[in-house]
Amino acid sequence: MTHRPEPNRFQRTDPQSVGFDPARLARIREALERDVKGGLLPGAVVGIARRGRIAYLEAIGQRDAATGQPLWADAIFSIASMTKPMTSVAIMMLHEEGRLLLGDPASKFLPQLAGMKVAKSPGADTIETVPTEREMTVQDLLRHTSGLTYDNRGTSAVHRAYPGSSVSAAVKLGRDAFLETIGKVPLLYQPGTAWEYGFSTDILGHIVEAITGETLGAFLKARLWDPLGMADTAFALSAGGEARYARAFPKCPLTGVPLSVHHATGQQMKWDSGGGGAVSTASDYLRFVEMLRAGGTFGGQRILGRKTVELMRADHLGPEIENRITSMDPACNGYGFGLGFAVRRTPGIAAQLGSAGDYYWSGVYGTYFWVDPVEDLAVVFMAAAPGQMRLRYRQLIRGLVLQAIVD
Repeated sequence: MTHRPEPNRFQRTDPQSVGFDPARLARIREALERDVKGGLLPGAVVGIARRGRIAYLEAIGQRDAATGQPLWADAIFSIASMTKPMTSVAIMMLHEEGRLLLGDPASKFLPQLAGMKVAKSPGADTIETVPTEREMTVQDLLRHTSGLTYDNRGTSAVHRAYPGSSVSAAVKLGRDAFLETIGKVPLLYQPGTAWEYGFSTDILGHIVEAITGETLGAFLKARLWDPLGMADTAFALSAGGEARYARAFPKCPLTGVPLSVHHATGQQMKWDSGGGGAVSTASDYLRFVEMLRAGGTFGGQRILGRKTVELMRADHLGPEIENRITSMDPACNGYGFGLGFAVRRTPGIAAQLGSAGDYYWSGVYGTYFWVDPVEDLAVVFMAAAPGQMRLRYRQLIRGLVLQAIVD
């Protein structure tokens, strides 16, 4: 149960009225309680909406295992890369206003990125570069074909040249220093030739700021979070939010390696990381993904046009692009990538339940969402579970939710 009632515009409903078997839905709690009892997971909040109504919103386990405090459904989580789809929506808002084109080069808005070079050999221990055949575009940044990477995506000299990953870079470097650094590091691949995870969405956040003259957080608050009623979503924990913040185990239950989650460290970002810096709640983020499921509208608020959402959830990895998504998660074999999230190409191949056309993304700290347009379904899983355990829960929650649909 939650501390606060849900707003009237996003009503809870009897699960049976939207095609769920309550007894089968109960397997979600049973499975997660087993893992909490087994010391694999501190706790989790699961939110499920179908046909525009909330069928399930429950918390399991503890908010802080060190103190034994119970987890409530309004707990606040560090969502890491689940910030990326929101930043992508911000870019598409500007596209709808004619303030940028998807084919525009990033350097049109951020001149620091003009004239970038590409590594001659991505895996080499020394750096040799060649010119780019073309500049990275806004579309490349949205679909992760810019050639940018993170330092933790490999061990080559090129990877070592990168300034960390999204949040760590925002902690270490100011905005100008970050953009100057990115403009000088080699791209791992020629733009438009390979899917590679990295700083692409952080660059999109800086493009939003360059166009609007606002911080990314201010733009998202005014244009997305406030209109959708996402009161607990931000780039920093509020003073009141600290009491509801969900904390990870101090060490990975699988490896014993120490775990660190940004918003629990007390460190401050020097700029709003559109690639990984936000916090949110399950109910907040469920409003966001329900807006996408409904074609850009929620609670009477039109955020994006229907055709824009259709373009975002289409697969943008053509045959000329090397699809390397399984380098992030082996279970997502059979997925392409749209403008902000992975998109399922076929009902089979992937080692998880789903429908052709469903789309998802996740966060390194253990959060996950997916939208299934075929089933009129939007699901959010929130957990403070960084490390390799997060891969288990992406598959587990899909199976637990989809097996409960009986209509």
